[in-house]
Amino acid sequence: MAYALYQTIVILLDVLWWIIIIQAVMSWLIAFNVVNMGSDFVRTVMVALDRMTAPIYNPIRRVMPDLGALDLTPMVVLLGILIIRQAILPPLFSSLM
Repeated sequence: MAYALYQTIVILLDVLWWIIIIQAVMSWLIAFNVVNMGSDFVRTVMVALDRMTAPIYNPIRRVMPDLGALDLTPMVVLLGILIIRQAILPPLFSSLM
């Protein structure tokens, strides 16, 4: 049972990792006019990604200093996911398995 819970958490963290990576790449493509926000598909994807990541980003953005156009929040979240996956989950679940 504990192993199934561990694997579920790892899968959810992996999905969140890729959502953040895709959102970062999409925002770069939009910023450099490679992808046009006038497209309904692009707009829909970006709105969906923003709605998925906003609850995670907003508390971190309140704490981090404003760096203007440079948003380091995705990097902070990715670092947090990495710490959770490699430093917190294994010791936590090793005692349960």
